[in-house]
Amino acid sequence: MRVCAFERVLPLLVLTTIVSTSSPAIGDAADDFSRWEKAISAFEKQDRQQPPPKNAVLFVGSSSIRLWKLSEYFPKEKLINRGFGGSEIADSNHFADRIILKHQPRTVVLYAGDNDIAKGKTVKRVTADFRTFVKTVRGNLPDVNILFIAIKPSIKRWNLSETMLAANREIQSICDDADRLSFVDIWKPMLGDDGRPRTGLFAKDGLHLNGDGYKLWTKVLKSHLERTPRP
Repeated sequence: MRVCAFERVLPLLVLTTIVSTSSPAIGDAADDFSRWEKAISAFEKQDRQQPPPKNAVLFVGSSSIRLWKLSEYFPKEKLINRGFGGSEIADSNHFADRIILKHQPRTVVLYAGDNDIAKGKTVKRVTADFRTFVKTVRGNLPDVNILFIAIKPSIKRWNLSETMLAANREIQSICDDADRLSFVDIWKPMLGDDGRPRTGLFAKDGLHLNGDGYKLWTKVLKSHLERTPRP
């Protein structure tokens, strides 16, 4: 019996369709949330031993948050630091109920997206994850203020600057169209006259901030915090 060309190709088409619809897009590898269980459990143990304040300003995100000595820079604020190094926006989404929502903060400050892009995630994926973050937090805390600190320019990841800028623009557009949602632009202040990252703001690794870098971030962020509604 003769088999037409279409019948021979059909199984391949079906297989291709299954792969393309069930696999992440190129550059958008699946997230492994299990690697953070130890860090999240440590936060929960800390919560039991010393319950954090309600109506606080909660910082969440990657190592730029974790390494920030918040009490030194914001001595007048009630603060919660839930930064876990190497994390991406999707990680904060996944663990939101355990590290954000239960604390009922008045303001949430998010810094993430840096590691996402370094991992190969697309602007579309980063933007979608940010939308999910807002939806997750706002769905449970409708009156909360959300401040997104722009994905920072860095010496080590300057080759990714165009992608980071594109993600920042998309996220800023989302923030501009919503209430109680702010985009904290630290990108421009971190650039020198040559248009490249100011070396004096970074630790030796060219990625993380030093004291001067955090002073700059604090100055920019304070102007936003002062404008956020208080309970």
